[in-house]
Amino acid sequence: MAKPAKEAPITSVDQVREAFHQRMHSNHMYGLWELASQMTPHPQPKMIAHMWRWSLLQSIIEESGQAVPVGDERRALQLFNPGLGGRWATTNNLIAAVQVLLPGEVARAHRHTPTAIRFIIEGTGAYTAVDGERLYMAPGDLILTPSWAWHDHGNDTNERVVWMDGLDIPLIHSLEAMFFEFYGAPQVPATRPANASKHLHGHAHLSPTWVKERPRSSPLLLYSWGRTREALTALREYEGSPFDAIAMEYSHPQTGGPVLPTMGCWIQLLRPGERAKAHRHTGSAVYHVVQGEGATVIDGQRFAWTKGDMIALPPWALHEHANTSKSEDALLFSIQDKPVLQALGLYYEEALSENGGHQKIISTFSPA
Repeated sequence: MAKPAKEAPITSVDQVREAFHQRMHSNHMYGLWELASQMTPHPQPKMIAHMWRWSLLQSIIEESGQAVPVGDERRALQLFNPGLGGRWATTNNLIAAVQVLLPGEVARAHRHTPTAIRFIIEGTGAYTAVDGERLYMAPGDLILTPSWAWHDHGNDTNERVVWMDGLDIPLIHSLEAMFFEFYGAPQVPATRPANASKHLHGHAHLSPTWVKERPRSSPLLLYSWGRTREALTALREYEGSPFDAIAMEYSHPQTGGPVLPTMGCWIQLLRPGERAKAHRHTGSAVYHVVQGEGATVIDGQRFAWTKGDMIALPPWALHEHANTSKSEDALLFSIQDKPVLQALGLYYEEALSENGGHQKIISTFSPA
């Protein structure tokens, strides 16, 4: 009986290399030399700069009030970035939305690990309740919902209320730290006086001595527009930042840091005819035009905006703002993921040094 023939030994370099790679892949390993390099010279975000015009948002808001009832979920219109392939995200780390609450409606109480902000666009007298404290709304107010805080919304008035939502949902998803829970009743019982956090922590440079807790999120849950406008007016004659004009960050009253660990909130004023210089930074943002008209140039693309428009800014994108009005101040509110980058030691910024600090416009944004 003939002996079985022995397999020919692997002798060539190509054969050795192929056998090695097959063994490595079969054990769920890949060599760095096989992979397209992720070590890029600078950030290359998939999200793109985009703008949602208020004229469009307003018409969809009108329709949503008739077409969509408030049930377990809110009547919140999520702004999906066209560059992120249908991902639930306005920027890589943030989601912005426009939420609508009609007279007599209640949005059911729940809590979640993502933090949230509400910037009120229209309507007075409705409220967000956070852990049993009702925070009453007026246009321009900023309301915070810290992570894992019970919250519901109610509108006992005769007018519609509309606000901008901002949440760090994309970041929480990427960290696999998402938790969500409905409360056992439609609303959380009131356990604190209305606007209690404002009465306790809303005094500039003064803090109650008996409060020893230092939460990571601001204990001040309502930043009223009256105080914000007063601060902007007081600084209006200052030179301000060459890149952001009169820009102010809402701050934690005890630490002076950002209002939320993962999300910063800014308000900025550009005087009539003012044109800021271009710079870029790691970290993304979403801008909401509170007042006025102007234009923002992002990586050479011009976005002409008016009141109510919302603009998504990618990380490391050159950007500059201008007020094109000759008579009216322009005001921009923004949410930013800068606190995350700063906490990780990854926040960098860079000014444009050529062309007097201004970009050449190569295209103009036009919605599809």
